[in-house]
Amino acid sequence: MKSNKSPLLLWVLLVSLFLIALNSTVQADLQNIGKSYVNSEVFKANMDTFYQNIGPTTLNPINMEEAEKTIPVAKSEIEAHRNRFGTMSEQISNIQDQYVDRIADAKESKNEELKAVLIKERDTKLDDIRQNFESDEHVEAKIRTKKAAMLKGYLNENLRLEIDEFPVFYELVDTKTGEKFSYGDMFSHAAYKKVFDGGNGYLKASSIPVDRDLTFMRDDEIELTRDDMLSISNPTRTFEGEVIVSKDALKDGLLSHQIKQYNQDRYFTFVLWLVGAIALAVVFTKLQFKKGWVTENDWAIKYSHLKIDMKVGLLGVSTIAMYAVLNIVSNRFRYFYFINVSAWVMNIIQFGFLLLFLLAVVFQLVNFIERLRLKGMLEKDIADSYTVSFFKAFHDMFLKKSIGVQTFILLIGFFLAGIGFVVVFLMPVSLILYIPAVLFLGLPALYMLVKRSAYLNRIIVATEAMAAGRLHEEIKVEGKSPLAEHANNLNNLREGVHVSMTEQAKSERLKTELITNVSHDLRTPLTSIITYTDLLKKEDITAEERTKYVDILDKKSQRLKTLIEDLFEVSKMASGNLELNKQRVDMTQLLQQALAEHEEEISKSGLDFRVNFPESALVAYVDGKRWWRVLDNLIVNAIKYTLPGTRVYITLRKVGDTAEFIVKNVTKYELGENTDELFERFKRADTSRHTDGSGLGLAIAQSIVDLHNGNMKIEVDGDLFKVTVVVAVV
Repeated sequence: MKSNKSPLLLWVLLVSLFLIALNSTVQADLQNIGKSYVNSEVFKANMDTFYQNIGPTTLNPINMEEAEKTIPVAKSEIEAHRNRFGTMSEQISNIQDQYVDRIADAKESKNEELKAVLIKERDTKLDDIRQNFESDEHVEAKIRTKKAAMLKGYLNENLRLEIDEFPVFYELVDTKTGEKFSYGDMFSHAAYKKVFDGGNGYLKASSIPVDRDLTFMRDDEIELTRDDMLSISNPTRTFEGEVIVSKDALKDGLLSHQIKQYNQDRYFTFVLWLVGAIALAVVFTKLQFKKGWVTENDWAIKYSHLKIDMKVGLLGVSTIAMYAVLNIVSNRFRYFYFINVSAWVMNIIQFGFLLLFLLAVVFQLVNFIERLRLKGMLEKDIADSYTVSFFKAFHDMFLKKSIGVQTFILLIGFFLAGIGFVVVFLMPVSLILYIPAVLFLGLPALYMLVKRSAYLNRIIVATEAMAAGRLHEEIKVEGKSPLAEHANNLNNLREGVHVSMTEQAKSERLKTELITNVSHDLRTPLTSIITYTDLLKKEDITAEERTKYVDILDKKSQRLKTLIEDLFEVSKMASGNLELNKQRVDMTQLLQQALAEHEEEISKSGLDFRVNFPESALVAYVDGKRWWRVLDNLIVNAIKYTLPGTRVYITLRKVGDTAEFIVKNVTKYELGENTDELFERFKRADTSRHTDGSGLGLAIAQSIVDLHNGNMKIEVDGDLFKVTVVVAVV
């Protein structure tokens, strides 16, 4: 790592020494630090084992003769023993097959004595098999004998061995019977002494070992459980007296070896503490870590190009490997005084691996953290990771579930086929299963794969023809597979071209209607103006007629002016040239003003307006003039097109962070179901166009709402007409 290599390696070396010291301290029994061996937890555990074992072996042993008569045997154990080697006929046949050749060989060699022994041995076994199936008592006795032998072997071979290996002297008396048990010289100088009496507590001697693992006390068919032992154990006996471990016992034998190892462990722990403390002090004072040691090198640049999941995986593997090697090294270094030269070489190699893995962990952690500190980098790295890409691809694989499932099953099939080939190569006998699997599973799957591939190619060729404009031939749909569904979709696409052409024709028709409607709406008032202008030119008209004609001209002129202004405004909105002067506007007050403006028209219309608006101000940031136009157009629209004698409902309310304006009325004209056409320019509910109006009211309102980032929706249910306008409030 260029010039940063040496300080980083030294830093890693010091940290490794500290970690070894720390881990060795954790592995050591901290409760023993500063204590002599006889006061240690190790010695206490040994003595606890002695107190547990002395009951079953010496003070309160089970009577084996009685145990063999009373050990419980379950019915399931009898059945398991009886049918261990099959049915009675199978077992008898098996025994006869075992001896037939041996008896024949003895007869051929004229060894009558061996022949008689073999026949007797065979007949004994056959008789035992018959008794097994005829008598539960026969089987029960055999199982009970085995259990007793298992118990006797356990007590004599395991517990007695542990008692004999530990040099303990004792003198104990049963508190009820007065029976005395003693061993060793109680007048020896005691390094350890424990008194059992009423003040210090009595020694409880059980007939079975307490808290001992008995799972090994079983064979293929029989298990001696703790419940079995409890059923034949003696009542717990209470003893008083003394137990000592003499000082001489600490000098020789097992205890001397344990004391030596215990003291060496303590001394080495102190040395490790000192080394670890020195290493830690150097790391925090003289050799403080610098991130440039690991970030300013070529390896850091290469590492930055790895995906984040690969980084996490490598960091996890490095950390686990470092921890595993650390435990090995720490444990081996604690017992360095027992290690020979070759083992020390292994220690050095393992220590080298520890340095390597720790260096890898430090390098990855620093670079990983430094990259995560960059704003937005974590989200970017996660989005670019292999894991996210895999799950996206896996999800997309099942966009068409049937294809995804079939592909997944096919992949599993190929995987199992590969495993099967390896198994056949290693175990030729497995061909018995492999050949039928190939015939009845593999070949049908291969046939289906080839058939689907051929169908896919035909679909691709047909698709290319469609792309070239040859739409006369339909793709053949075969079956109900996903490919057949795709072929059907392509046929629908082909039909869609026809639909598109139809829609294009409809669009042309709408354009023609638009031109016709504009021409009609402009020509009607213009024709009236020309007509009444010509009438005014006549000299023989009366003053009353002149006044009437002037009023009509004024009305038609205003009508024409309104049409031209609305058309001009819609054009500006469509081109995006309309500028808004937004300010804080009280929507409640604006609605009241709009209704007041049309109060006379409302009263003349005979309609019942039901208005509901909030009592407090409802403020929105809008262009007041333009928004007044929205309300005005909708109110005028309701006055013109509502069925006479019905009600008009106008509601203004706050919904969340928005103001919602609703107009509901019953129309006097049939609207049909296509509400989208109501937004078309010059489109009116009065298709005969006998009513006044430009037909641009809803189109203008829609454009103004869109410019305010609001929403306008029309709903028609029969003759019920409903307009909903939503805009954000302050």
